[in-house]
Amino acid sequence: MSLQDDLSAVRRNLDELTRKVERLEQQAARQKPAATSPPDPSRMVTVPDTPYDSSLWTDSDDEGLGARDRRAP
Repeated sequence: MSLQDDLSAVRRNLDELTRKVERLEQQAARQKPAATSPPDPSRMVTVPDTPYDSSLWTDSDDEGLGARDRRAP
């Protein structure tokens, strides 16, 4: 293939891409936006700002690090 053939192929591909993007933009413009509703207050959970009780973590392992009293093989 010559350089001219390569440039022509690139131009055709670019034109096709441009047409497809324009078609997608038109389809997106026709789509109705999703209706957004406010959050349901009955499903909301209040998280307190107070620190957790440290005794909750007494027997836990460090996540991803394994048990404190054992070594990796």
